[in-house]
Amino acid sequence: MSFIKEFKEFAVRGNVVDMAVGVIIGGAFGKIVSSLVNDIIMPLVGAVTKGSDFSELSCMIGDAEVKYGLFIQNIIDFVIIAFCIFLMVKGMNSLTKKKKEVVETPAEPSNEEKLLGEIRDLLKNK
Repeated sequence: MSFIKEFKEFAVRGNVVDMAVGVIIGGAFGKIVSSLVNDIIMPLVGAVTKGSDFSELSCMIGDAEVKYGLFIQNIIDFVIIAFCIFLMVKGMNSLTKKKKEVVETPAEPSNEEKLLGEIRDLLKNK
């Protein structure tokens, strides 16, 4: 198999396309969650803590400025993103579980299986 043909099969495989869509949607979802954190949650946290803004918290160590407030904000951002993804995955799993329960009905045995069952029963009775 040629290299180009092998690459073409890989590139048009469904999993690769699904992954690309997931990455694009994930990037957009990250922007939404970042906006939620920066524009809604952090101002509320600042109001509860009497106006302190985490993003501006820092300290000087020698000539270096350590911006630990941005670090705190990024941790909160991560926790919210992880929680949202958890809820999405949990919801998707419950939907697919319900689909599987509906689809998984026992199939009726084929004619061969019925015949073999009858033969087995006759042999047992002898």
